[in-house]
Amino acid sequence: MSPKFGQFRDMHQVILLTGGNLGDRLSRLSEARTLITETIGHIDLSSGIYETAAWGNTGQPAFLNQVLLVETSLSPEDLLKVVLSIELAMGRVRSEKWGPREIDIDILFYGEEIIHMPHLQIPHPEIPNRRFVLEPLAEIAPALVHPVLKVNMETLLRNTSDLLEVKRL
Repeated sequence: MSPKFGQFRDMHQVILLTGGNLGDRLSRLSEARTLITETIGHIDLSSGIYETAAWGNTGQPAFLNQVLLVETSLSPEDLLKVVLSIELAMGRVRSEKWGPREIDIDILFYGEEIIHMPHLQIPHPEIPNRRFVLEPLAEIAPALVHPVLKVNMETLLRNTSDLLEVKRL
């Protein structure tokens, strides 16, 4: 049964960061994209894939990361639930902060919304401090203005204090 006029749910653009440093990293990112499309929504844009040394806990393999612009009808809290279920289905085990992982999916932005809940912070609070986030973000959305900081991604990238090398594959 198709919806009647006016019954369509509002769509929201969200930006997700996918990454991981265990197993076949490229295959894991591909699997995450497939699951995101199936459960969250259509991927409108994808950044290139970037390799970065581990951040925070440096004694582990390098990460691959990719930023995705996704159109979704999910609320922010439902989006978080689905993201966590994808991570779990892909073998994510949360045993140590900044530890190695098969997959990690962070919600960077949910439109222009600012959300401060104990379990959900949007925009992601560490965006300006992480070059591995800013490089792919600036690739697909250089003019996107951070709703809290009121500067665009290109400016945040230029001004970040994170000096880790981020290499596009």
